[in-house]
Amino acid sequence: IASIWKEGCIIRSIFLDDITDAYKSYQEKEKKVLPSLLMSDKFNKAIKESEKAWRNVVITAIQNGIATPAFSASLAYYDSYRRSRLPANLTQSQRDYFGAHTYQRLDGKPGN
Repeated sequence: IASIWKEGCIIRSIFLDDITDAYKSYQEKEKKVLPSLLMSDKFNKAIKESEKAWRNVVITAIQNGIATPAFSASLAYYDSYRRSRLPANLTQSQRDYFGAHTYQRLDGKPGN
C-alpha cells in the first residue's frame, strides 16, 4: 500500500520507502507477512530509541492540559501491543460476573 500510495500522492517521502522495505525484507526473511511495523527491525529500533522522549511529551502535555490525542493514543496502542495481558481482562471479568458470560481462567481451572 505504501508503494502504491507514494506513486499517487504528493507525499514522496523516504518514510514511505522505509515502510515498503520493511514489509519486503520481513517477507523475504520470515517467509510470512509482517504483522505490524512494530515488528520490523528498523521501526522497532526507532521506537525503542524514542520511547522515553515520547512518554515525556505525553506526560508534559497532560500536566499542562494540552490535548495530544494522536501521541497519547498511539502510546497506549504501543503499550497494549507489547503485553500478553491487559486491563481489558478486568473489564471482561466484570462482564462475566454481571452478565453470566463464560470465561477461562489463566490458572487452568474451569470458569463459569
